[in-house]
Amino acid sequence: MEIAVQIALNAVIAGALYSLAALGFNLVYNTARFFDLGYGAVAATGAYAVFYFYKTLQFDLLSSIALGILIAGALGFLIEKVVYRQLRARKASQTVLLIASLGVLTVVQAIIAIIFSSQFQTLSRNIGASRIYNVYGGVMTETQVIILCSGLSIMTALGIILRYTLFGKAIKAVADDEEVAQIVGINSERLIGIVFFIGSAIGGIAGIAVGFDTGIQPTMGMTLLLSGVVAAIIGGMGNVYGGVIGAFLLAAIENAGVWYLSGEWKAAIAFAILILFLLFRPQGLFQK
Repeated sequence: MEIAVQIALNAVIAGALYSLAALGFNLVYNTARFFDLGYGAVAATGAYAVFYFYKTLQFDLLSSIALGILIAGALGFLIEKVVYRQLRARKASQTVLLIASLGVLTVVQAIIAIIFSSQFQTLSRNIGASRIYNVYGGVMTETQVIILCSGLSIMTALGIILRYTLFGKAIKAVADDEEVAQIVGINSERLIGIVFFIGSAIGGIAGIAVGFDTGIQPTMGMTLLLSGVVAAIIGGMGNVYGGVIGAFLLAAIENAGVWYLSGEWKAAIAFAILILFLLFRPQGLFQK
């Protein structure tokens, strides 16, 4: 019984992290309509920004997190404006944009490694100081509880914005038909830039959460990207809410598999799920 509870708790925490990764990724995909692989590196940048401000410069925690989120959002906005927007203006195909985003991922990841080294780092100043909670025989740390509550709050806020505000309706209009949206007066390029900022900021939050939970390293963005992409494909590409459900489903399968096999199988399980969905349910569980 205790094992089942612990697996469930681990799945809920991982699901919250994957949901954040999928939310930002799906939001960008919904409007820009290409797989932005650079999203993973932007998420890692947010985590390393917190590391720099919080542990190197000794800023307070909340200011460091706020700066990390803003830097991730600003970097995503800058990359969209300098790289992707220029390529779209030249009528570049999705394949070209995908390759460009791979270049962004590689370059940003290398810059992080050069500045901060490739060694594993932790964001917490006091290792092991986090309070432990016992939940029906399973355990959760205080950090994990904060991650879960923050993730649920962000998911709820984003859902309300997308569903009930003019900004959310404008995003939906551009996602459905960019040309028609422009005809009715929506500045699609400006909107896409804002969406990249928001999506990248959410990715930064995911990276920061992972950093406080398990630690950071330059390649962490690739792991987050994989989780976000698989969750998005399970739920249905472009379906923001479906991506959240896909994230928790992926987390449940992964944690059950890792518990009974070993941690080395984690990436293999994610790729296996990805392949199965691409073969038998490429549209995902839910329509866009």
